Amino acid sequence: MARLLQDPSKLHPSEWYTANQMQRASTESQKSRSECMTAESWRLVDEIEKTTQKTQSDVNKKLEQRREEIKFWKQELDNKLEQIVHETEILLTFKNRLERALEGCKEPLVVAQKCLLYRQRRVGIDLVHDEVEQQLLKEVEVLQGIIALLGRTLEQTNEQIRRNRSAKYDLDMDLKDKFTALTIDDYCASLTNDTPHIIYADNAVKLEGNFVTPEDWIDFTNINVEKADKQRNNSLALKALIDGILSQIANDMRKQCEIVNNAFRNRVKEVKDAKHKLETLLAMVMDETASQEKNIAALKKAITDKEAPVKVAQTRLEARNRRPNVELCYDTVHSSLMSEVQEITKNIQRLKDALAQAQTELKGLSRRQLSLEEEIKVKENTLYIDEVLCMQMRESVCINNY
Repeated sequence: MARLLQDPSKLHPSEWYTANQMQRASTESQKSRSECMTAESWRLVDEIEKTTQKTQSDVNKKLEQRREEIKFWKQELDNKLEQIVHETEILLTFKNRLERALEGCKEPLVVAQKCLLYRQRRVGIDLVHDEVEQQLLKEVEVLQGIIALLGRTLEQTNEQIRRNRSAKYDLDMDLKDKFTALTIDDYCASLTNDTPHIIYADNAVKLEGNFVTPEDWIDFTNINVEKADKQRNNSLALKALIDGILSQIANDMRKQCEIVNNAFRNRVKEVKDAKHKLETLLAMVMDETASQEKNIAALKKAITDKEAPVKVAQTRLEARNRRPNVELCYDTVHSSLMSEVQEITKNIQRLKDALAQAQTELKGLSRRQLSLEEEIKVKENTLYIDEVLCMQMRESVCINNY
């Protein structure tokens, strides 16, 4: 009856105790797990904090190292840039020296060519391929060779300046990029966890395709530095070459100029000596001409003087030929008169022959005088060309050190 009166929805007290025990056990278990989780969370937070701090510290150190590395290479680039700029400036002065030297060769060349042209006006026997002409031709050849050498060296210098500027451009660009990179890394180094306006940048961790390796980065700058060093060394070698060339050409020009001037002086002396000898000969010819003219006058007078004696003798003979009869005797007087006429006639002929020969000699002397006068004029023309036109013009030639 009691079982019939019991509520079937009610649990047994044992179940109640069991249920409470289970709740307590479950709660304690949950609490224990929660406490473990909390402890693990604190440990994890602490671990991650330490890891984050260590990582951030490592990044800061690497960032500082990177900044120092960039500064080092930036300083290297600055040094190379200063050197290449300095060498380029010096090379520009050497270029100016080459240009001045090239300009300075023009006047001596023009003078030498004018001398050759003037000397074409020599006439007669003086139009000779003498030592002066040989040395003038050599001087023209030397100057033309020097001008060609200077032209090639100037082209080489311009090319080296272009290469220096190309190296400078690469250094400038590299420096500009490193300055930008250093500025960015300086900004990054200044950032802290408390810096305001720091943001999330989800795409920042994505590597772009234009990233290079540190090795490539160093190689790139090394190439620029080595290129600058190479062009600087090339500039130093070229400067030494230019110095040598400018010194040598000045010596060559002076040497050949002096050789030509000596040849001119010697030639002028030779021509003056020849002219003096011709003038001496001319004076002798003119003296002999005057003497011969006196001789001719004397011969003519002698011939004239013999006209009276021959007339006397012939008149006597003609008169004696009129003697009458036996008086027309071939006596000693008549034979003497005949001999006298023959003798005087013969002597007159001898005088005429001598006169003809003297007149021939006088004509020869006249021709010799004209020939000597013409030759003296030839020498005077040569002296005017060599001593006045050429040598005075060459005095204006100034060969400087460039």
